[in-house]
Amino acid sequence: MQKHLSVSLLILAVFAWNACQRNNQSDQEKLEKTNSDTKGTFGYDVAFLKKHNNALVLQAPDNTDAQAIIIPEYQGRVMTSTASGSKGNSYGWINYDLIESGANQPHINAFGGEERFWLSPEGGQFSVYFKKGQTFDFANWQTPAIIDTVTYQAVESDGSSVSFRVNAIIENYSGTVFVVEINRKISMLDKASIMSELDIVSLEGCKAVAYESINSLTNKDADWKPETGMLGIWLLGMFQPTEKTVIIAPFSTHHSKQPLLTDDYFGKIPADRIVVKDSAVYLKADGKFRSKIGIAPQSARNVAGSYDAEKGILTIIQYNLKPEEKYLKSTWEIHEDPYDGDAFNAYNDGKLADGTQMGPFYELESNSPAKALRKGEKLTHRQRTYHFEGSKETLGAISLRVLGVSLYDIATAFK
Repeated sequence: MQKHLSVSLLILAVFAWNACQRNNQSDQEKLEKTNSDTKGTFGYDVAFLKKHNNALVLQAPDNTDAQAIIIPEYQGRVMTSTASGSKGNSYGWINYDLIESGANQPHINAFGGEERFWLSPEGGQFSVYFKKGQTFDFANWQTPAIIDTVTYQAVESDGSSVSFRVNAIIENYSGTVFVVEINRKISMLDKASIMSELDIVSLEGCKAVAYESINSLTNKDADWKPETGMLGIWLLGMFQPTEKTVIIAPFSTHHSKQPLLTDDYFGKIPADRIVVKDSAVYLKADGKFRSKIGIAPQSARNVAGSYDAEKGILTIIQYNLKPEEKYLKSTWEIHEDPYDGDAFNAYNDGKLADGTQMGPFYELESNSPAKALRKGEKLTHRQRTYHFEGSKETLGAISLRVLGVSLYDIATAFK
């Protein structure tokens, strides 16, 4: 009797174990399916980035749904943000494959992220991306480690802000050596600050997330001189494109009805992809054609943005602009005037000549002016990034107020 009981218990245990395994497998399949179905949400990106990095999640002081992810290992960059919590849209472009590989790449580690700290100039006699005497081509181009692979240690943080500090030695194409301290602070903005900074009266009818980054370079060694080169702060944001995403670059008409615009970085942009109307430049941001524009400080305004009509997302960047000062030129050539550069740049990703493509993504970029810093002096560049989702009426009012164009203007720019 005892023997039969033991066998019966053993059979029941096997059945129970098999059932448990089936349930566990089913739960795992459900989890994997859920994760796959929710790719593109902020919650998915939080889980992914925390798996591979020391990801810091910040929240707006007055709104727990307004969040952003900061990665110290990627130079304190803002990887992505959302206005709607874990289930909401994740706005930044993330290079999942590269991050998951855990391997560093030559030339650049394009991890993605919707706001990263970089240095200018990229090309020319004062470049910090090419060594002295090298030709300006991709084989020689190398992103400095301090803005590519170096971890920025957090020196102060709370639930809505984080500060980083790091020291670096950098040599430019002409052989000038810079010893600098880099400071970077990212702070989430509350609704009152959003409305105040953009001079808008209401956020009724939409959800919003915004953050500010304050970035500085302190000269720790010999005085900088224009004739031997200076450094600038360059902030770049990578975002997710759609068929209906358009970049809007407003320009000032104080000096001319036409902007001081560079639109041939990678060859002339076709007319069906770029339009200049009234006081704004429109560039398609579908991630299907490699193109870049730059607007000189005399023509630029301190705001730019994009509108994704497919998802109903309005993105705006707002940055320090000093039209009377000199900006570094970054084209890959020796410059007649290395201080005749852009204040604002925008980029749409596309396939290279060999058919490969990093993205797709698009970029909104702002630059600081260059300054001949004496030892101990500091250069600071500030930028705010805003995302809005909601009714067309509210988004249209914000766009018209801040960018000077309506959603109708954007929708009909290429018609």
